[in-house]
Amino acid sequence: MKTYIKENWPRMQEELFSLLRIPSVSAKKEHRQDMYRCAERLVELLLEAGADEAGVYETAGHPVVFGRKDIGAPQTVLVYGHYDVQPPEPLEKWRTDPFEPVIAKDPATGEEAIYARGANDDKGQLFMHLKAFEFLLRSGKLRHNVKFIFEGEEEIGSPSLPAWVQEHKDMLKADVILVSDTTMISDKVPSINCGMRGLAYLEVKVTGPNKDLHSGHYGGAVANPIQVLCEMIASLINKDGRVTVPGFYDDVVELSADDRAMLARAPFDMDEYKAFLDIDEVRGEKGYTTMERTGIRPCLDVCGIWGGYTGEGAKTVLPSVAHAKISMRLVPWQTSEDITEKFEKHFLRIAPKCVKVEVKRCEGGNGFLIPITSAAYRAASRAMGEVYGIEPVPSRGGGSIAILADMQRILGTDPLLMGFGLERDTIHSPNESYLLRQLFAGMESIALFYQYY
Repeated sequence: MKTYIKENWPRMQEELFSLLRIPSVSAKKEHRQDMYRCAERLVELLLEAGADEAGVYETAGHPVVFGRKDIGAPQTVLVYGHYDVQPPEPLEKWRTDPFEPVIAKDPATGEEAIYARGANDDKGQLFMHLKAFEFLLRSGKLRHNVKFIFEGEEEIGSPSLPAWVQEHKDMLKADVILVSDTTMISDKVPSINCGMRGLAYLEVKVTGPNKDLHSGHYGGAVANPIQVLCEMIASLINKDGRVTVPGFYDDVVELSADDRAMLARAPFDMDEYKAFLDIDEVRGEKGYTTMERTGIRPCLDVCGIWGGYTGEGAKTVLPSVAHAKISMRLVPWQTSEDITEKFEKHFLRIAPKCVKVEVKRCEGGNGFLIPITSAAYRAASRAMGEVYGIEPVPSRGGGSIAILADMQRILGTDPLLMGFGLERDTIHSPNESYLLRQLFAGMESIALFYQYY
């Protein structure tokens, strides 16, 4: 594979760049046609790589790309990825145009990386599977049937995909769902995610008086919605870092000491972690390590809060309304529906009579776990160990890919997460990038996975 990459990299680079140039931002209506452009380009790349068939399929939202190669093998691998990306804002913090990819040196290490929105998440990682498949097919080493499903709504919670998967479940039958849409713990020791957290995401609105008021005439006499909202939010986490919503932890399974010790094999340098984030101290649920807090424990965070006047200069106004967006990361066996209901009831119950409160459900999905004893996991571990020179460790992903739990349930097939991103890639943020060495190592590892599975 190394030789194949070296000989074909100029062509591969332009193919990947052709995807990265398309602003396939699923969250914005003005990019609707860009979603189709990106889907159609993926169809072209699938067919050029050697797929028997590939096409764009309509959903209730953004389109799905499906392709397949059937060689009559007893086992089938279903490759999942997503071609939609996060909005690039704030644009002023990008050093380059987010949709004009460039290869540049990492300012900290000097290593070459691709800079663009989607370089890692998930166009770059999706692209690794296309090229590994292409290599195996052209070298006569493909031993499995391969199917591809690339969606355009992962960054907005995959609202349309469960119904599409249900409708096409016979077409999607496979022995494993192979995914590269996650990060490794570090570039020193590779890791394989054996589970991910779920998500419950809501927006809350607190309304006080029926209009903005003069802060001199009414300040101190009428409830300020921003202050009330802040008080309510502050009450959601106690001094030990635990969520106070009644029943929040009812379905959380405590890991055994042996399981925690196994996960603790992953390398973690606290000083390096704090230096990377430019913080003096970490914070979280009492009794758990930083790695456990982001992998095996649920949490609640405020992702946005606004209200009142925020423009230049002073405006002495007592606002009528305040808003906040709240994210809750969930662990097996919490469910998004249950936690959302519990949060909504609690938040409405703690609201003082001086304000009116509304809770809007935005998106959600459940977490999942996979066994590390499976043939697919063992094949991935062997492949990555060969490429990196060290056995990968199992880990729990702190983020969410909501659709994977749905696909696991509908298809009866476990996902396997071979992610090659690193924290330095700053996905979802300005200056997203992907190291070339990780891109190439991913292609090599995926190709070896097919040989060992």
